[in-house]
Amino acid sequence: MFRALFLLFIIIPIIEIALLIQVSDVIGGFATIALIVVTAIIGAKLVKQQGMGAMRDAQLQMAQGQMPAEQMFTGICVIIAGVLLLTPGIVTDVFGFLLLTPAVRKRMSAAFASQAQVHMTQGGGFSAHYHSSHTRHHTSEQHSVHSERGQSNSTIEGEFERKE
Repeated sequence: MFRALFLLFIIIPIIEIALLIQVSDVIGGFATIALIVVTAIIGAKLVKQQGMGAMRDAQLQMAQGQMPAEQMFTGICVIIAGVLLLTPGIVTDVFGFLLLTPAVRKRMSAAFASQAQVHMTQGGGFSAHYHSSHTRHHTSEQHSVHSERGQSNSTIEGEFERKE
């Protein structure tokens, strides 16, 4: 976590400043400032447009009784893109515009979904306990949870009652 914060607050601004200095040497200081302002204005309009679209789609999904997971991910990406586009700099603008690209968001969504599935199948086990005042016999039995590779990852403990 510390490394990510270090990158975010120290390294990225240094890269941005160095890049802005190089760009201003090539196209001039006023043109560089104009470029930053224009990308912020265009980015703000795109963020507003895509954010409203994602919100509208999410409301439609919820009205149909479905979980708007894709729209929520889109909303998060659009918010992050907005912050990146309003931050002065070229690198942040590139990443901001990339997050506003639907194809990039779909790839990211698929990558995060596959990561979530891996963590769920390889994650820790859970413990289930069933207690009832109406039971006569309680027997404890352990079952191993197997991943797709056939390896035992965790143990689920539980109690069950046989009704005959």
